Amino acid sequence: MTQPALDLETAAGTIRTWLGEADRVLITAGAGLSAAAGYDYGDEDRFRELFPALHGLGLRSRYMVGVPLPPELWWGYWAVHIDDIRFSPEPNPLYQRLRSLVGDKDHWVMTSNVDALFARSGFDPDRIFTPQGDYGRYQCVTPCTPTTYDSRPLVAQLLAAYDPATGAVTGPLPSCPNCGGEVEINVRIGPEFVDDSYLPAGRRLQDWLGAASDARLLVLEFGAGFNTPGVIRWPGEQLTRHIPRARLVRVNPSHPETPDDLAGRALSVPAGADHLLDALIGDGRRSSAATT
Repeated sequence: MTQPALDLETAAGTIRTWLGEADRVLITAGAGLSAAAGYDYGDEDRFRELFPALHGLGLRSRYMVGVPLPPELWWGYWAVHIDDIRFSPEPNPLYQRLRSLVGDKDHWVMTSNVDALFARSGFDPDRIFTPQGDYGRYQCVTPCTPTTYDSRPLVAQLLAAYDPATGAVTGPLPSCPNCGGEVEINVRIGPEFVDDSYLPAGRRLQDWLGAASDARLLVLEFGAGFNTPGVIRWPGEQLTRHIPRARLVRVNPSHPETPDDLAGRALSVPAGADHLLDALIGDGRRSSAATT
């Protein structure tokens, strides 16, 4: 694996050149992009602010998969968490800057993030593939049906029954509208995950990539580490290998390494997306000033 010693100004210059030369751009993103945008699941201070009762029980982050909580606490957590990260009506400035960076280039998005920040910040929802699901949907645990349901009314109902002092919700717990059984948020946790609604976007993305076999494709990868490398990180590497004129930019403060066999066609940027976009915007401003 290769991690070149590049400063951000040099990296920004290379990315602008590669972006200008690209026919198509595939933006791929993991949790690190949303963390750079202000939604860091490991932020203990924010966790304490949102979940005082859970913090009092010794929990310290939003990485909650496998934590054995009673259903009343579990649904209290989900209601507050999803309301905070998924249903804010405002676009996110960092994602907006990324959208402005690609401009009118022919582009697609593939992300493991389930917060809909791309769609909420100016990216075309019909060109976003979210194979890990969406906090905006929930499903039957069984599942009894491939149908998923809008989670916004569910979250509103739970918040109305939520007690911050205990972290619990009172009253009836959520149930499947079809069979009356237990439900869960429609994100990929186990084999029961219902992915039917995401597959059409995946097929459209595959068609778009199939038509890019001779194109100059630029893969811009942000914040994709090794929690689920098979979803974002490794597919980006494979695409770059199999499309002769493809290039890969990997932006990651912790794991920026790129494979040695992609030397010359892959750029490692050991920084957060926010810092890189700062450098790109600054570089663009200087370029504009130099031409006036």
